[in-house]
Amino acid sequence: MDVSQFFNTSLEDPSASYKFLDPGYWFDSIVSVVQGVFQITFSQELTSLIKGVATFLAIFFITIILYSAVRMFEIRRKEHDHLAHEIAEFAHHQKEKEKKLREGEGVSKNLRWVQVLEYLASHNVNDWKLAIIEADSMLDSLMTDLKFEGENLGEKLKSADRDKFRNLTTAWEAHTVRNKIAHEGASFDLSLHEARRVVALYEQIFREFGYI
Repeated sequence: MDVSQFFNTSLEDPSASYKFLDPGYWFDSIVSVVQGVFQITFSQELTSLIKGVATFLAIFFITIILYSAVRMFEIRRKEHDHLAHEIAEFAHHQKEKEKKLREGEGVSKNLRWVQVLEYLASHNVNDWKLAIIEADSMLDSLMTDLKFEGENLGEKLKSADRDKFRNLTTAWEAHTVRNKIAHEGASFDLSLHEARRVVALYEQIFREFGYI
């Protein structure tokens, strides 16, 4: 449309020149554009393509999830088998240690040590504590026999030297547990595993000197 046609149209329809100022005209135009985009976007071909892509992605992610689940199951099974093996090995090792401890590597001629083992074989936590206290008393007697001076075991250990008493650190460790039992009494939490460990420390010392 040239200028003359515009003016002619304006003369024929005065409102035509003002249609761009009409909100209704703009609203109708926008609605037409949106409808066109909607029709293009949701055409049958595009809808089919979207469904195809969505189906592919769904199958892909389901495959990944199933693979991950299978791998996790295999890993869990291997971990379970390994843990079961470790537990079995530990239980076997503990049984061997208990057997050795009960037997005392043979029948001990030291009746006090036999009493220690009997206390340790009990199911009563107080007997476990008595086993450590009795073993500590035996250590005190051993230190006296070895001519270490002191009014109590603590002083005798302080007067000892590593040349004559190689397990001095071990003796201090065991004696420290005994002191906790004596000072804390019933409030001291002692497990059977810890009781066996401490008694084994005393045993190590006693066997070095042929005391049991």
